[in-house]
Amino acid sequence: MSKRLQVLLDPEEYRERQGAARRQRMTVADWIRQALRKARSDSPLTVEAKLRAVAEASRYQFPTADIDVMLREIEAGDRLR
Repeated sequence: MSKRLQVLLDPEEYRERQGAARRQRMTVADWIRQALRKARSDSPLTVEAKLRAVAEASRYQFPTADIDVMLREIEAGDRLR
C-alpha cells in the first residue's frame, strides 16, 4: 500500500528540484523518489569495510609533502599553462 508524504520546500529549492527533474525528463515526484532510493542505497560503510580500505590504501607509497609546499607547487604548475 502506498503512503503519501508531504515535504515543504522553499520556492528556490523547489525550482532547483524542478529543473533537475525536467533535465532528466521526469516529474518532481519521481525525481524525489529516485533521490530517496539512492540515499537509502548509499548507506555508510561498516567499520570493518573502512578498516579494510585503510589497510589496502596503506600498501601504496604515494608521494606526499607538506600541504603548503604542495599548494605552492600546484599553483606554480597552473601558472605555466
